[in-house]
Amino acid sequence: MGELRVEIPEELREEMKELPNVNWQLVVRRTLKRELEEILEMKRIISKSKLTKEDVEELSDEINESLAKRFRESLKQR
Repeated sequence: MGELRVEIPEELREEMKELPNVNWQLVVRRTLKRELEEILEMKRIISKSKLTKEDVEELSDEINESLAKRFRESLKQR
């Protein structure tokens, strides 16, 4: 089995020390597997896409504008 060295912030390390019975190696392995599966799925989806980079940027802008508008409206209702 391969090895991977991961550096973590000191505050995270201290929090992990508070849970000594947790198998952190298993937690990290499962998390990496899940993230890798998601990345590979996105890669498969993207590989089938017929959108150009410009199409994606335009769609992203439209989504961002829509979300911002919805957020502003939700603030008005408070």
